Amino acid sequence: MAHRPSAYLVLASQRSGSTLLVESLRATGVAGEPQEFFQYLPATSQAPQPQEWFAGVEDESILSLLDPLDVGKPDLAPPEIWREYIRTVGKTPNGVWGGKLMWNQTPLLLNRASGLPNRSGDGLLAAIRDVVGEDPLLIYVYRPDMVSQAVSFWRAVQTRVWRGRPDPVRDARATYHAAAIAHVISMLQAQEQGWRNWFAEEDVKPMEIPYPVLWRNLTNVVAAILESLGLDPQLAPQPVLERQADKRSDEWVDRYRADAEREGLPT
Repeated sequence: MAHRPSAYLVLASQRSGSTLLVESLRATGVAGEPQEFFQYLPATSQAPQPQEWFAGVEDESILSLLDPLDVGKPDLAPPEIWREYIRTVGKTPNGVWGGKLMWNQTPLLLNRASGLPNRSGDGLLAAIRDVVGEDPLLIYVYRPDMVSQAVSFWRAVQTRVWRGRPDPVRDARATYHAAAIAHVISMLQAQEQGWRNWFAEEDVKPMEIPYPVLWRNLTNVVAAILESLGLDPQLAPQPVLERQADKRSDEWVDRYRADAEREGLPT
C-alpha cells in the first residue's frame, strides 16, 4: 500500500485564496489545525505590519495610508521549543498536521530551522521536513489574476481586515492608489517566481490549485486533499468562508488596469 502523508503544507502568496482552503480543511475536524506558523518576525513576534510590506518605499502618499509600526517584543524561543509548538498546535487528535507557508516567510523558516539538531539537509525542503517531522503533502494555491490579488492585498493592508467580509467602518479608510498596487504586484510576482524556481530546483511537484478552480469547487478540492491524506473525502464541508471581493474591489481592478495601460504599470 502506498504511503500516505499525515501532514500537509499549503504554499501560497498573500490573498491567493489559501485562507478559503485552510479554513475548510480545519472545519473537517480531522485535517489538522492549519495556521500560518512561519509569518512571525523574530524582532517583533508579529506578522509583517502594513508599513513593513512597503519597506524601501518613500512615497508619503502611500505610507500615510498605513498604520504606524508597533515595536512588539523579540521572539526568544529556542528552535526546539519553536518546533514543538508548531508540531503540537497544528495537529488534530488523529495526528494529522496542517500548516501554511508564504514565499516571503521562507527565509524565516530557513533561519529558525538552521538551529535545529540533526538536520536532514540545508535546503527549504529539508527545513520543512525537519520542522514538520515528515515530508508533507505540498499544496500550491496561486491566483493567475495578479491585479485582483494585489487590489485585495492593498485593501486589506490598509484596513487590517484579512478575512471575512469587509468591515464598513474600517473599509472606509481604504483608498485607491495605483502606485501602491503596482508595488504589491511586483512583490507578488517575485513570490510567484520564487515558488516556481524552487519547484524546479528541488524537483518539488505540489498539488497545484489555481484560485478560480478553488473558489468554484472548494468542497471537491478539499475532498481530494482529504483522500490524499487517507481521510474520508465525504467529510469535506460546504465553504465556511465567503469570497471578500465585492463591487468596490471590481471597480479598483478596472481602474488599475486602465491606469496601468496608460502609465506602463505592472500587471
